[in-house]
Amino acid sequence: MYSSKANYLKHLYSRIPVKTMVLSQHMEGLTPPSVFVGREGYPKVNIGPMMTTIGDNVSIMDKPEQWSGKAAEDILSFRIQMVRGKYAVKVKDFNTFVQNMQEIALAKHTVNLEAQFTKIPTGHYVDEEVHPYGPSAPIQDVKTGNIKLEHHMEKAYYDTDLLSKDAVIALYKKGLLFSSIQKAFSTGAFGLEKNRKLVPTRWSITAVDDMLGKHLISEIKNYHVIDSFQVYEYEAMHNRFVVLFMPTVWQYEFLEAFIKVFGNEQMLYADWEGHNGRKTYAGMGGCYYSARLAAAEKLRSIKKQAGVLVFRESYRGYVPLGVWLIREHVRAAMKAQPKIFSDYQSAMNYVRTKIDLPYHRYVSSSKMLKNRQI
Repeated sequence: MYSSKANYLKHLYSRIPVKTMVLSQHMEGLTPPSVFVGREGYPKVNIGPMMTTIGDNVSIMDKPEQWSGKAAEDILSFRIQMVRGKYAVKVKDFNTFVQNMQEIALAKHTVNLEAQFTKIPTGHYVDEEVHPYGPSAPIQDVKTGNIKLEHHMEKAYYDTDLLSKDAVIALYKKGLLFSSIQKAFSTGAFGLEKNRKLVPTRWSITAVDDMLGKHLISEIKNYHVIDSFQVYEYEAMHNRFVVLFMPTVWQYEFLEAFIKVFGNEQMLYADWEGHNGRKTYAGMGGCYYSARLAAAEKLRSIKKQAGVLVFRESYRGYVPLGVWLIREHVRAAMKAQPKIFSDYQSAMNYVRTKIDLPYHRYVSSSKMLKNRQI
């Protein structure tokens, strides 16, 4: 029906009704804090603040770790109130404007902003990879209130001999939120001084998911294999997640199905990696890496190794809100009490009662299921 997942999602985005506010060229408001880096035109990109004039608790508007349990419509509603400023710059040009954006990304608290756009911001953006946002326009000037930097990130920023990967992992170990680390990474705030550059937001989300996932997996491979089959579940925002841990060495597969989201379609996508990982980018996109990180976090916490199979089904009413939805909802599944089974057949018989897409469809696309069909 669709030649690729990208084409399918593009059609889905076009069907989502969105109302955006009417603005002026001059805005005074707040940023959660948040900075967005576009990818169009790379290695010249558009960077700028995300700001709003609406709401009291602005910080939550760019903190997906706190969105689980909320209605998708509510998240879309407040995200569409976020206005994006766009300032064109080369990825290694850390001029005064870019340095200002880095300070915003490193900020500990909400920041007051006064922005002047070259024209009235218009439009909106909805995507499965990044958080949705509202009107955007080129930004001519921006003034910020007092900014207090988060001290761990400030230290990493000034350590120009620290590799960006090591900075990301160190900040994660200190308990900083994924979203905060990712935004700072996107603005080129970490790494060897000569190597620093802006990273488009879309790419930075996957990069941080991937770096943290690989770091945890390297630890997991040193643990003993679990001694049972474990099934974790979570359902929210017209999505269902079923995660199966199997008593094997580390391997991982993500299977996602879109079932009658806007018609009678049943779209299925899959990607897999064996014990030694993968060398190519997952064709299904950033959701693969977000789910992998969440599952790896669980295994690291229980100090066990396993084969991981993640089923994700999306149903009518599903709204793309970014890959945070995958990461946070798989994390939520990992917090639930698992169903324990002593053998593969019993575990899969249970899983089959929790999925709507015909099981044979999954088998036809899955490497892990093909190896252990029942």
